[in-house]
Amino acid sequence: MNIEKVKGLRVAKFHRKTSETDISLELTLDGTGKSNIKTNIQFLSHMLTLLSRHSLIDLKLECQGDLKHHIVEDVGIALGQALQQALGDKRGIRRYGYAYIPMDEVLARCAIDLGGRAYLVNNLQLKSQEVEDIPVTLLDHFLDTFVKNASINLHLEVLYGDDEHHKVEAGFKALAYALKQAISFDLKTSTLIPSSKGVL
Repeated sequence: MNIEKVKGLRVAKFHRKTSETDISLELTLDGTGKSNIKTNIQFLSHMLTLLSRHSLIDLKLECQGDLKHHIVEDVGIALGQALQQALGDKRGIRRYGYAYIPMDEVLARCAIDLGGRAYLVNNLQLKSQEVEDIPVTLLDHFLDTFVKNASINLHLEVLYGDDEHHKVEAGFKALAYALKQAISFDLKTSTLIPSSKGVL
């Protein structure tokens, strides 16, 4: 596994090759939402494209793997570790973010804390076994793996709605907008780390 931060920029690169997967990722926090996502799971690629577009994080990702479980897990690891690396010491960021996103009959809510304490509350209220070409259990596993590797606190829920695709899509868009807010700079505290402890 190789992960590096580009000096002076909020950019991280990740590469790992195992007997199960071969994954390369490049992430730019101060981007415009450009993405190039290639996994063997179409719905996962679609959700990551939405995450990039609405968070304005540029994301290049290519993952080849033998099983969906391995692909989902390694994408979660790569994205989480790259996010943490790109944030650096988190000096000047807002740290917290939240968003409500409607999608037709669905309303999703997300709150996020980049404070270094990994915890996930996931309540997307999915009732089916699969959404498009991915099992619901793997969507849950992706979120859990991402949160642990990014060391973030994420609360993600659907308040109401019926369509399973809409629930997940609204959830990922809410995550994107909350993340965009949390990684942005607060001009009033641009030289400070957003914690009374002085470290995150």
